[in-house]
Amino acid sequence: MAEAPVSRGFVDLAEGQVHLRQARGPDGGSARPLVMLHASPGSSQALVPLIAALGATRRVVAPDTLGNGDGAPPATADPDIATYADATRRVLDALGLDRIDLYGSHTGASIAMELAIAAPERVGGLVIDCMGLYDAAQQAELLSDYAPEMAPDPHGRHLVWAWHFVRDQALFWPWFKHDAAHRRATAPPPPATLHAEVLEVLKALGTYHLSYRAAFRHPKRDRLPLIPVPTLVTANRHDMLFASLDEVAGLVPGAIKTETPGTLTPDDTRATAQTLASFLDGVV
Repeated sequence: MAEAPVSRGFVDLAEGQVHLRQARGPDGGSARPLVMLHASPGSSQALVPLIAALGATRRVVAPDTLGNGDGAPPATADPDIATYADATRRVLDALGLDRIDLYGSHTGASIAMELAIAAPERVGGLVIDCMGLYDAAQQAELLSDYAPEMAPDPHGRHLVWAWHFVRDQALFWPWFKHDAAHRRATAPPPPATLHAEVLEVLKALGTYHLSYRAAFRHPKRDRLPLIPVPTLVTANRHDMLFASLDEVAGLVPGAIKTETPGTLTPDDTRATAQTLASFLDGVV
């Protein structure tokens, strides 16, 4: 699978400007545009390898969700997932995109499913990638400790916090439990990758936590059975949320379930992109 160039731009919403990355797709291509929603924290930057791979056969648009990356902050102090889904719908309107395919990872998966539930006439196929499901105790702990409110510190301590926050997510699950029982079997990202991810968090330091908390509060087990569009549920074994794959797929009516290799290497990315493209191409 070839790769397409990835460009950047902005659209205007009531909240302010929302940044996006996109691949234009081939001239005369017949595939529906694909909208990709990123995980928390960070931005659509994390999706660039998949945007480039999938953009070889279709237009791909990946906005930064409100309050993340270069996205404007939400208008409310305590937004829920429906708030983010509505903002995504308005991004589609601003771009003149009527019917699309939709992909979401982690927090983005919750946003994507709510958009599919609210506006099924606009969604062809849906991909839910690496969604987490939690019991009541886990949910309370994540809401309490996973995404603390942060602000610039006069001694720069927020800079050190952001570095360790992003790095430790690759080392522990959850990231704040630094013991052997919670050690992940993954290596930290290369320093250059880690640096780039940290910068995306720092851009939205005061609002990054809002989408996390919305996702942790989101009643996924109640909402997944309401998805009315063809759905592919995926995860890769490197992901901390892989354990939820079977349950998530079992809750979505008629869902197809598959493991992907993820995006750790270029070969993995191409294989994952091919799996997603094959599913989406088969949706009428």
